[in-house]
Amino acid sequence: MERALKLVVALIPLIFAFAFLVPVIDQGMRTLDISAPFGLTTLTFALIVGGFWGVMAQLTGRWV
Repeated sequence: MERALKLVVALIPLIFAFAFLVPVIDQGMRTLDISAPFGLTTLTFALIVGGFWGVMAQLTGRWV
């Protein structure tokens, strides 16, 4: 149990990115009627941007 909890805590930046940032980016783009580049859907674009941001936060330990 302790091992699983440590794993979850270690993955907090990725969990935050996919559970919060991706839906916010997707809904924000839909609300403002902004189309995603390269013919992607807004969800796909949000997954790429949010996922990249989460991975960078995971690797560097910082969001900025």
